[in-house]
Amino acid sequence: MMSRHDWDVGFIVKGDSIMKIVVLDGYTENPGDLSWERLEQIGEVEAYDRTSYVESPLIAERIGDAEVAVMNKTPISRATMDACPNLKAIAVLATGYNVVDVDAAKEKGIVVMNVPTYGTDIVGQYAVGLLLEICSHYGHHDQAVKEGRWESNVDWCFWDYPMIELAGKTAGVIGLGRIGQTSARILGAIGMKVLAYDEFQSDAGRALAEYVELDELLAKSDVIFLHCPLFPSTEGMINKDSIAKMKDGVILINNSRGQLVVEQDLADALNSGKVYAAGLDVVSTEPIKGDNPLLKAKNCIITPHISWAAKEARQRIMDITADNIEAFAAGNPVNVVNA
Repeated sequence: MMSRHDWDVGFIVKGDSIMKIVVLDGYTENPGDLSWERLEQIGEVEAYDRTSYVESPLIAERIGDAEVAVMNKTPISRATMDACPNLKAIAVLATGYNVVDVDAAKEKGIVVMNVPTYGTDIVGQYAVGLLLEICSHYGHHDQAVKEGRWESNVDWCFWDYPMIELAGKTAGVIGLGRIGQTSARILGAIGMKVLAYDEFQSDAGRALAEYVELDELLAKSDVIFLHCPLFPSTEGMINKDSIAKMKDGVILINNSRGQLVVEQDLADALNSGKVYAAGLDVVSTEPIKGDNPLLKAKNCIITPHISWAAKEARQRIMDITADNIEAFAAGNPVNVVNA
């Protein structure tokens, strides 16, 4: 049998129902520490670790005569739907569903369901964690100790980077939805003043931050967090012009969407010192390409899009996806994005 890490491996388990469910790219959701049992209770499940992250005839081949396709980043196009006439529902193992042709699905009466919220706490936690790493460089100093530098040091302590205290400084949160509010709550707890920019203000947001216009947030913030969705209006919002409005030495945190940032402009600002540091969990093209200018930029931490990946959050994705499919099977679909 092939390794479960191989693109072509699949496995089948049978439930009591005749509904057929195909999981096209289940590995990132369930690398082996969760179970597809809830789906197995609904129907016959065929689960693949990976199928394709680009348009491919293999996608339609694997969906075959299934009624339900479960996917995360495997695209489902109009052509794939045309080739799978038995397909009745698409369950996305995520909040974003841009890789599904939702208009074609609506025309064909195919229900597209997503997981609207699952990682609010962990994504906010991760964002602040990126900031704390920038302020204290825990990983670097841990490695330095293990390389013997503390043992051989003439003083009782040493540090290679400036230590930054956050209490009393100002954080600006662009996008004060559920995740932005989680970050704001943590930032307030460590003594930071929190500003926020969001087109849709709320009482819950006002309890955690002071709403201001975007230019004021850019000008006053020592740290800027991006917690906004990717829309045409927000794509490339961090660019040379917006960076010029920021404080010298600002810190930028982005674990929302990589396309919010013009990466060459941010790299230039990091290398010049205009931006002191950046903590990123997302980039414009993923996996990252070797020519991404941020790979060689100064003071730039990049992690591989893992803010969401705590087991607890993935279990919520699994549970909500199963709930979605159960509701669809009962004739009352929920979390439908193409109604």
